[in-house]
Amino acid sequence: MSRLTKADLLGIVIRSISECGWNVLYLENPVTHPFRLQLYRNDEDYRIRVYIWNLTHGGGSARPRSEYRIQITGLSTNYFEPEIGGKTLILGWWDEVGVFAGFDYNKHSGILGSSPSIQIREQYLRNAHINGFSACDKGNEEIAIAFKPSFFIEYVRDLEPLHGFGESQYDLSVLETVAENPYAVNDEEIESTSWTRQTVIQTVKKRLRDSSFQDRVLTAYNYRCAMCGIQLDLVQAAHIVPVSHEDGTDQTSNGMALCALHHYAYDRGLVFVDEDYSIELNQGKLNKLRAISRDDGLGEFTEALRALILLPPATSDRPHRDYLSIANSLRLAAS
Repeated sequence: MSRLTKADLLGIVIRSISECGWNVLYLENPVTHPFRLQLYRNDEDYRIRVYIWNLTHGGGSARPRSEYRIQITGLSTNYFEPEIGGKTLILGWWDEVGVFAGFDYNKHSGILGSSPSIQIREQYLRNAHINGFSACDKGNEEIAIAFKPSFFIEYVRDLEPLHGFGESQYDLSVLETVAENPYAVNDEEIESTSWTRQTVIQTVKKRLRDSSFQDRVLTAYNYRCAMCGIQLDLVQAAHIVPVSHEDGTDQTSNGMALCALHHYAYDRGLVFVDEDYSIELNQGKLNKLRAISRDDGLGEFTEALRALILLPPATSDRPHRDYLSIANSLRLAAS
């Protein structure tokens, strides 16, 4: 496969940020590498300097074929410039499988030698492709992080502590276990790690669980809203029974793919799905909206709804009737 241009790589970064639900501003001309960006959503923001290259096989017979690397070329300086008051990202992108590798700026902040490169082992890239995230111990307390685009914001947010896991082999082992199976580590095990890393492990665990649920649900529904059929990358994975409820799970059968509008309407109790999979309007909620003159647009909203939700081909992926029953009792009572 041919190498991507810097413009292509920037496009992947921007798309990754956008698909995480965040906004981007260019701080400098986007044709200039490294790229300087401002990421923001609500009252949270980060300024980042992004160095990025294609990940390729290690050079020549002197390096194992299981090793991938970024070859540091095209810099106007012989060192990585820090983003003052922000974060400096050193990234590789393996386009064949669609994963990033993130390298620790603090381990590579000195003068670069001749023909410099930074390596990561292929198994960790493959693990990230399968699980969403992987931490590669390179020795000498250096940790490289492989991750899917859906993990981009978490990587930026926890950049320094993620790369700091090389300081504790025990903490790193817990992180690696979470990366392999976020359901395999309980809170007690996480609390046995250094308190400075517990929040990071919890964040990784939650994000991987969310990503797994989202990937399974969206795939089951072919990225279409179960209520209106729209795609257009406007579809989200919605829990039927909230995970905060004692009966809430991350099983695919406790999920539906819904566009942003119908996801919000479902969570607000404006619409619900009966146990026969029919889509129903909550008349109690509508009466309250009519009483305060906030029912404009109801005709258009109703017209877009299907009579029955779209159903995944696999029976095991379809909304379980028990979950629908519990969810309806919760949402109708709350409205």
